[in-house]
Amino acid sequence: MRLFVALEIPTAVRESLATLINSLRAVSSQLRWVRPENLHVTLKFIGKWPPEKLDGLRNAFAAIRLDAPVALDFRGLGFFPNEKRPRVFWAGIQASPNLITLATEIDRATEELGIPREQRPFSPHLTLARFEPPSLPEKLRAAIQENAGRGFGSLHTNQFHLIESKLKPSGAEYTTLQTFPFAAVEA
Repeated sequence: MRLFVALEIPTAVRESLATLINSLRAVSSQLRWVRPENLHVTLKFIGKWPPEKLDGLRNAFAAIRLDAPVALDFRGLGFFPNEKRPRVFWAGIQASPNLITLATEIDRATEELGIPREQRPFSPHLTLARFEPPSLPEKLRAAIQENAGRGFGSLHTNQFHLIESKLKPSGAEYTTLQTFPFAAVEA
């Protein structure tokens, strides 16, 4: 099994980003665009995991608790590592400080099961496309700059998801295996 942990994004955010992706794809089809139904906020990439050890993961995630739900505002666009040599095109996320706490707790829980900790600092984002090779066509750069400050919506959530990714010739197919509540719902 190939697994990761993520936050699902609301339908309104997904639709707003789908509109952006479709307009930018019309400008440049040479990027590998993420299908809108696959957009999510990755908290931890686990990778290959034996099915017989799935209960250990589930138990570790079920024990994660925070004092409050996380809040995210999807806003802005950018690149990893940078605009001069882009590999990933992303939508930005402004999040409540406890999002980093949640990612850290998930990282700690998986480390106890033998999965190495993340070496890079957690940087919340939504991957919209990948560049291969890393170059930014001028028409696409201009279209992205026109949308650079755009907001795409927000999310308040008290749950995260364990997701299986099956790689297929048509692209990755995701299946949510289990949802884990980590905080009480605010009244």
